[in-house]
Amino acid sequence: MLPHIEQDERDERFRPEWIRALGELGLTGIPVVEEYGGAGLGYQEYAVALEEVARVSAGYAISLAVTGLPQVILSQFGSPKQKEKWIRPLAEGRAIGAFSLSEAGSGSDAASLRTTARRDGEFYVLQGTKHWVTQGDFADVILVMARTGAAGPKGISTFILEKGTPGFQLGKREKKMGCHVSHTMELVLDDVRLPAENLVGAEGEGFKVAMTALDSGRITIAAAALGISRAAMDVAIHHAQQRVQFGKPIGEFQGVSFLLADMATQWEAARLLVHCAAQLHDQGLPFSQEAAMAKLFATDMAMRVTTDAVQVLGGSGYTQDFPVERYMREAKVLQIVEGTNQIQRLIIGKNLLEQKA
Repeated sequence: MLPHIEQDERDERFRPEWIRALGELGLTGIPVVEEYGGAGLGYQEYAVALEEVARVSAGYAISLAVTGLPQVILSQFGSPKQKEKWIRPLAEGRAIGAFSLSEAGSGSDAASLRTTARRDGEFYVLQGTKHWVTQGDFADVILVMARTGAAGPKGISTFILEKGTPGFQLGKREKKMGCHVSHTMELVLDDVRLPAENLVGAEGEGFKVAMTALDSGRITIAAAALGISRAAMDVAIHHAQQRVQFGKPIGEFQGVSFLLADMATQWEAARLLVHCAAQLHDQGLPFSQEAAMAKLFATDMAMRVTTDAVQVLGGSGYTQDFPVERYMREAKVLQIVEGTNQIQRLIIGKNLLEQKA
């Protein structure tokens, strides 16, 4: 990816063949059991892989994480037939996955979504518009949350939507600050008829399905934050060693060396939080609070580290001649996706207050 990513970012070009290549390396189905084409490993290994991809491109790290969400959901909630049909191609990189929860009026308040799914014999008819769907234009399989019942979280269900289904159209593509290779789409569902067998789990379980996926997804986003910030640190350290001012490398000045020291310390602390959450996940222990902490701390860290990397490079850091300005723009979105960092604080605070004295 490395020789192409800067130009592809400018051209907003997504290469689906790179997802297939990642699949051939065994990286698209790391936490999925081998029975369905996965590697049968855990979230600790998954975090390492995502960090390495994010060192080159946060966009493709996000793509890799998002194509994993349908696999995680179907592994836990899917029927045997759904697992056999959809998990294997996703885990092997032969198909691209997506996840569609948000709408124009329901972002952090996900339970207020308004897209409907009406039962009609052996089908469900979906009507509505979904927003902020990562790689919705390239996805072969999209898990869509829609309302089958009354207002609130208990009225939401999850459905499998395949590319090419009649009534399914792509809306606008968002013009974003960064991660241009990772397209963010609007999806229009106009009387989309899905077989009843495309319902994941039972009616009314959709919000539970979504939140379960987001808990795991927060670990993957935190891992991507590690990759971006690590790449930014590498550039900043190299520049501090090579750039000479007042007769010596700028890294020898305390103002610069202290910036680098803080960057490295924050990065190491974030790494430990990420792998703590991943380890709990892999051991089958409660991990929701730790995942929220990891996502909160790692993505805030990435924003600070990439901003400081631009500062170390000075004017050069503000130009496209060096990648740190891209890292800074990419880091910002990680504070927003998979639940904003304000929502992470709400989750952590609620968990703390619910603990027994």
